[in-house]
Amino acid sequence: MRKKIEHIGQLWGIGQPMGGRLAGAEMRHFQSIADAWLLLEDDRIVSFGPMSQPDSTFVDEVHNAHGDWVFPAFCDAHTHLVFAASRDQELLMKLQGLDYEAIAARGGGILNSARRLAEMSEDELYTVSKDRLHAMISAGVGAVEIKSGYGLDSENELKMLRVIARLKTASAIPIKATFLALHALPVAYKQNKQDFVDLMVNQVLPKVATSGLADFVDLFCERNYFDLNDMQLLLERASSLGLPAKVHVNQFSSFGAIAKAVKLGALSVDHLEVMEASDFEALKGSSTMPTALPGCSFYLGIPFAPGRQLIDAGLPLAIASDYNPGSSPSFNPELNLSLAVLRMRLFPEEAWNAMTINGAAAMQLEEEVGSIWPQKKANLLFTRALPSLTYMPYAFGERKIKQVWINGKPYSEA
Repeated sequence: MRKKIEHIGQLWGIGQPMGGRLAGAEMRHFQSIADAWLLLEDDRIVSFGPMSQPDSTFVDEVHNAHGDWVFPAFCDAHTHLVFAASRDQELLMKLQGLDYEAIAARGGGILNSARRLAEMSEDELYTVSKDRLHAMISAGVGAVEIKSGYGLDSENELKMLRVIARLKTASAIPIKATFLALHALPVAYKQNKQDFVDLMVNQVLPKVATSGLADFVDLFCERNYFDLNDMQLLLERASSLGLPAKVHVNQFSSFGAIAKAVKLGALSVDHLEVMEASDFEALKGSSTMPTALPGCSFYLGIPFAPGRQLIDAGLPLAIASDYNPGSSPSFNPELNLSLAVLRMRLFPEEAWNAMTINGAAAMQLEEEVGSIWPQKKANLLFTRALPSLTYMPYAFGERKIKQVWINGKPYSEA
């Protein structure tokens, strides 16, 4: 079916950058057409242009946007959406002065999520995760990456990955699955980290690869968690099995993890709240996407990733939600857009590119989503006519999105 959207006040995010991502000064270019039309066929974009240059293609349906603005849907490249339950009680520990690491030492944190997940059946886990995914799509997310990592053993990691596979089948949007092999040490391995690393790298990872349950692998490379040697073991084995890597690095400290990840060919390095000059240098000239998670910084009260400095250094930047029950219990893309501008000092155009085309590139989806371009999926969001593009991050407490279209039609839960 061919469908045309006419009288779009501003059609934003048009074009497809060379290489599928934007870097440095290019990130200020978030192009638009005023008073535009957009032609769709089934779930794909066909063409677009100004109303002053009408298209004569026969269409089955015409939608009048009445001046609303249209954007490509957000692409969230880092989430932990599949989890059993919230960890709202840990907020009370925060209010008592405990930080993230101290809460983990008291049995909270990732181990808390792992215990609850082990107690939940696969069907129950799927049901609660599907509800969260529906809420994300309704908020304007048109592509998402979802990690395992709360299983901490073979049985429960595979359970999480099967749930993500079911979400892929049921969902209207593209989903990428990540096997977060090394997230935290379970209690049984507290005194024997290397046995746990061996289990995940040499026993569980091959099962994951053979089953086709993951698109990427990941680890939490941080002090008191997993080190550079662990990263090398995991990423080299994953590469031999055909799985690219996305890695958590530099959340609390800098000790060469970015350089190691770049050397090992990681698709993205995520968090980046603590950066040194050597980290910037390691990223220059690489194909690794720096990915910032402002919701995590906001919730934990830790520094924000130096987004302004990364872009000024000529680097690309993606922004994702890090949606999870412990350190970023919000997927709200409009809030993350505001945080990127208000706290990371990005210009609005840069923030949009970081959350659309660069987010897509961080998931290897840049040919499918992330901008308005022929043959890409028609995953769109509509806002009313705004005073300016800056109004989106400026009015941080106000929902601006009126409607979300997925695969060329208004989204509703199946």
